[in-house]
Amino acid sequence: MNRIKYLLILLTIPLFLSSAYLHEYYVSVTNIEYVKEEKSVQIITQIFIDDFETLIRDRFDDRITLDTENESLLVEDYMQRYLSDKLIIKLNGKPVEFNFIGKEYKDDITYCYLEIENIIEVNSIEVKNRVLFDVFMDQQNIIRLKINNKNKSFLLIPDNDNCLLNFN
Repeated sequence: MNRIKYLLILLTIPLFLSSAYLHEYYVSVTNIEYVKEEKSVQIITQIFIDDFETLIRDRFDDRITLDTENESLLVEDYMQRYLSDKLIIKLNGKPVEFNFIGKEYKDDITYCYLEIENIIEVNSIEVKNRVLFDVFMDQQNIIRLKINNKNKSFLLIPDNDNCLLNFN
């Protein structure tokens, strides 16, 4: 019986230790898709909730807590302001602005939904993504593009924070 208790203790200690660290890497994923039928570029940015909370506390309001019942109404405004500053998109060589549609939390991820409307065609897309580079030195941002039936992915880091895809 003592061996079973000892074995159970040995097996559960790593679980408690691993839960003390939510994650050991800093990464966001941004999916960008051109939906020709809707004449829009639809964007979903995925950021760890705790990382986004750290950023919002540092930059806007140190009392903010994300993913709670009493979440401040200002949270979406802070998210929109930050993403507008750090996620820059050019379509066909011209800067465009996106609309912040909303956000939701799933598991430990914040999903931010963005859209660029009235896009007739996409001949080129350039994305500069500096999300969380100002908070985490090891931050990496993955960009997944689905444009004109082509799929392409990029890994952006602080020293190389933009990508360009031409269709001409």
